[in-house]
Amino acid sequence: MKKKFVAAAIATGLVLSLGTAGLASAQDKGRKTESKTERVADRVAKEALIASIIGLDAATIKSRLRAGETLAAIAGNKTSALITALVAAKTKEIDADLAAGKLTAAKATTLKTNLTAHITEKVNQVRGPGMGKDHGMGKGHGVGKGHGRP
Repeated sequence: MKKKFVAAAIATGLVLSLGTAGLASAQDKGRKTESKTERVADRVAKEALIASIIGLDAATIKSRLRAGETLAAIAGNKTSALITALVAAKTKEIDADLAAGKLTAAKATTLKTNLTAHITEKVNQVRGPGMGKDHGMGKGHGVGKGHGRP
């Protein structure tokens, strides 16, 4: 059981480390049926897209994000291109989910309405060092004796 908790904590830390996971907030609520493998593949694709536009490797970007820089600061004069590419990628995801029947047309329209503003906000957001030593779980949280403890 402890291995599962550690694996879940590591996976959560990886997802949060780049910060593009923030893009998944309200806009991915309709994608709850998506498998973990698909979500990881989506995250890796976003990381690759960001790295290719900025011109730095993903590890460097992650390190700078953990140090408190924003994606906008890291991208510099490429920020506009980054936002445009992320909006296009997310729009493509929404359209695919609509075509697959995972979203209604109304939900897809709603998701697209504030997409540019949402992504711009996330690109300009400081993410900081992450979840810390206890992986976001205070002592005693969880179910049963010992769960949620570092």
